Amino acid sequence: MENNQSYKRQNTSIFFRIDWILILLVVLLGAISIFMIRSAMTSGQYTTDFSIRQLIFYGLGFVMVAVLNFIPIKWIKQYVWVIYSLGVLSLVILFIAPVSPITPIINGAKSWYQFGFFSIQPSEIVKIIYIITLAYLISQHNKYKLTNDLSVDIKLLFKIFAVSILPMLFILLQNDLGTTLVMIAILLGTIVVSGISWWLIIPTLAIALTVGGALVLGIIYRPDLLERYLGIHPYQFERIYSWLRPEEYVADGGFQLSNSLKAIGSGGVDGKGFADGIVYIPENHTDFIFTIIGEEFGFIGTTMIIVLLFMLLLHLFRIAMVVPDSFSSYFIIGYLSMLTFHIFQNIGMTIQLVPITGIPLPFISYGGSGLWANMMAVGIIMSIYYHQYNQKA
Repeated sequence: MENNQSYKRQNTSIFFRIDWILILLVVLLGAISIFMIRSAMTSGQYTTDFSIRQLIFYGLGFVMVAVLNFIPIKWIKQYVWVIYSLGVLSLVILFIAPVSPITPIINGAKSWYQFGFFSIQPSEIVKIIYIITLAYLISQHNKYKLTNDLSVDIKLLFKIFAVSILPMLFILLQNDLGTTLVMIAILLGTIVVSGISWWLIIPTLAIALTVGGALVLGIIYRPDLLERYLGIHPYQFERIYSWLRPEEYVADGGFQLSNSLKAIGSGGVDGKGFADGIVYIPENHTDFIFTIIGEEFGFIGTTMIIVLLFMLLLHLFRIAMVVPDSFSSYFIIGYLSMLTFHIFQNIGMTIQLVPITGIPLPFISYGGSGLWANMMAVGIIMSIYYHQYNQKA
């Protein structure tokens, strides 16, 4: 029976093997992105229409999705370590390269390769490469796992941390704390589903939470100790202070958050209307695009965005639960961890739930690198659906 289903699956027409639901969700998010970025252009901050650029980025992204859809996952698995090495190498070269027109410093960080019309932020692509690597590592380990003792799980943890050190280190050295936090979220998400015993997971999480809590308390009550022993700069403390008390830092670090709260609050239930936002938000087409949605379309508009993003997460989760290949399942779970953290962090920072970290809203914020990284992941999931997904599962 199983062989007959497999045979029938392989002979299903191309049309029915394409994940049209995923395509529809991404197209809707893309339309909203271009629509809202166009609205952001009316704030008077820009001379360039970034909505046109976003349309081009989406066009190139869908070309990438179309190509990846027909590439079997087994091909990706064959070259995992080559892909991982190239990803880490892109970070290393960026770190050691002198400042130049190709590797400029933008907003205080050397995190981009500049190529005229567009720039590439390798850390965005490396996030997807990192998920691929973790998925392969865990699936291969579990494939040859003969016993369930803790020593085997410790060995897997060691492998996971070993492939995590270099990309996280070089991204952190780029002064990119936000992306480092995203990679930690990916790491935790994949560890939870990796099959590692909870006797190891719980102490690991407890240690991480204790260290994180100690840092937060240190920032609030004893910043002098952190500055002296950890080398944390005062401006980094200011991000926390401006998050907790933005009204006291309106002239500096709290300006963005204060205005974001005003804009979203003034949107009310149904908003002020397209392009009718009046609260000034610097760089509103990137990390604070959700603020524009809140001001112009109110509670109804922001709720629709959250529901649409939740539908995307739910659809991906459903595929992850039924796909027969463990590598594919781990990849989707890793990507879900990344998406969930991005969505929570981005929306949360606009309404003061979490500190501002510069993490974009997936598929909606302006940006080529971040969008292409997400489209790369979508293309891989499309390939999983096309080659493996059993619709009768």
